[in-house]
Amino acid sequence: MNDVWNSYQGADLRQGDVLPDCAIAIIPDQFSAETQDDVLLVETRRLIVVTQSCDLANRKAPYVALCPVQKLDEMEVADVKFAVQGRWEEVRRGKVEGLYMLPSTVDPSVNQDALVADFRMIVSLPIGYLSSHSASIGSRPRLKSPYVEHFSQSFARFFMRVGLPSQIPQFK
Repeated sequence: MNDVWNSYQGADLRQGDVLPDCAIAIIPDQFSAETQDDVLLVETRRLIVVTQSCDLANRKAPYVALCPVQKLDEMEVADVKFAVQGRWEEVRRGKVEGLYMLPSTVDPSVNQDALVADFRMIVSLPIGYLSSHSASIGSRPRLKSPYVEHFSQSFARFFMRVGLPSQIPQFK
């Protein structure tokens, strides 16, 4: 495809695979395990695999962790704060907690075609479902090295944050 992405076909999954049209359950805020009348909504989303490739290859992960990936214009429609001038540059520079900008799968030099992974929403799906789904969708984008490692590091950095009750005072 290009310097950032490979095109891949088949059931084999790796970290950095972008999978379109994955079915996920949407649990409402007021969901209760005691209420039998609650109905779960199922939506399809474009997701990117965040589980480590070695865990997938060695079948150590019966469930795969993924997060949603959206195009910039899709995010702007869902949340108008992303349509503000300069906001995408903040995301690109890693200044917006929980969001990671991925280069376009077609032409990485075109910023407007970039994708944004949202680490704030993690989805766990069975590897069997994802393997059969990925085998049925034809070719899909797969991040190349070292981009997949940078993506993985950003994901880890988001979850390893630690807030302290007090800090060393600022030097003056």
